[in-house]
Amino acid sequence: MAFDVVMPQMGESIAEATVLKWHKKAGDTVAKDETLYEISTDKVDAEIPAPAAGTLLEILVDVNLTVPVGTVVARIGDASEKPAGGASAPIATAAAPASATAQAPLAASTHPMDTDDDSLEGRLRTKSSPLVREMARQHGLDLSRIQGTGQAGRVTKEDLEAYLAKGPATVPAPGSIAPSLPAVHDPSAPTMGLTPALAVPPAPAAPAFGAGERVKVEPMSRMRKIIADNMVASRRTSAHVYTVFEIDMTHVARLRNKHKQAFEAQFGTKLSFMPFIMMAACKALRAYPIANASVDGDNIAYKQDVNLGIAVSLDWGLIVPVVKNADMMNLGGLARSLNDLAERARTKQLKPDEISGGTFTITNPGVYGDTFGLPVINQPQVAIQGVGAIVKRPVVVTGPDGTDFIAIRQIMFSSLGFDHRIIDGAIGDLFMAVVKKELETSTFGLE
Repeated sequence: MAFDVVMPQMGESIAEATVLKWHKKAGDTVAKDETLYEISTDKVDAEIPAPAAGTLLEILVDVNLTVPVGTVVARIGDASEKPAGGASAPIATAAAPASATAQAPLAASTHPMDTDDDSLEGRLRTKSSPLVREMARQHGLDLSRIQGTGQAGRVTKEDLEAYLAKGPATVPAPGSIAPSLPAVHDPSAPTMGLTPALAVPPAPAAPAFGAGERVKVEPMSRMRKIIADNMVASRRTSAHVYTVFEIDMTHVARLRNKHKQAFEAQFGTKLSFMPFIMMAACKALRAYPIANASVDGDNIAYKQDVNLGIAVSLDWGLIVPVVKNADMMNLGGLARSLNDLAERARTKQLKPDEISGGTFTITNPGVYGDTFGLPVINQPQVAIQGVGAIVKRPVVVTGPDGTDFIAIRQIMFSSLGFDHRIIDGAIGDLFMAVVKKELETSTFGLE
């Protein structure tokens, strides 16, 4: 009998995924656990192994199609078997979900439905992407009352934007109150945190290119669209403020050069500068826990765990793996976790829970030579640290006897972007002062 290959559920909150690439074509021999296809979800791109050995009889979901979790995407069996439909061609629309026994359970809907429907379609109707659910929350909308055009009536981002553009009376989601809007456009009137589209009619977008202009147009990848949406949403949500500190990394450079061979022999991984920075950030987060918090309406949620997100640049975008409970690790633990996550990010082997739950993010554009960066906060976090290049510079140094002289030191500029809604400038500076002191004086357990 043919074996159904179903779209896996890559995390409790994920209800659908997009096929990015098939590594085999119909008629090819497939080994068990061999990479069969690649998918993209709202959280992670992943390579999916074949669940059984045999011949790929047919592919049912073509590249770039998005289907619900549990959908049969292909069939594997004996080469003598014939595909159920006769022809082995990808379907043009989403395949039907597999039987209930083959489906992974979906999480309960964020917003309640009018009827108690626990079927797959019923749950999918309001199980929209995290971005759509956040947009609905911000605008006080109940997703179960909006007609969706996605799989099983699922509300998509485009559905929600179209709904908002029509300007209907909003139906508040449970526990939320939709803020009122100015009746007449007043440039000085507050928008109550809403997008300009809700406060005043949006201005027509300027064309990206003119008639006759030589351009090459290609669609954004799913990851690129998610990044774009998240960055715009973060700018709209948080009051971004930045502070930049000059940090002397000469001490850390000497520690690293002195211990890197013994460190690699002991922990089985290379020692870069980043674990030192992570350890210093953990010390600062414990000293100033407001930087490890989130805004929850009119409340501040202080996270009790320190989960460091470390931005990793990929050829096809950007992803932020999370080192859980980073403050409980020594330098060796941080280095091993960091290097493991970064490597698996580049080979699409990360699991959804390894890119979720972050409480503070560090990004290192310095590897490309920049002096410092001013990164956008990774929601729902309230702070992000940017790390610049470590460069030898002439600086004024004061000796033990108080004499000043010029010396060559390894200098790094590091920024902290923080949400001014709950973090004031003084706290941001005090946070970075702890990071600076740790990097310039701590032994990090090496001596």
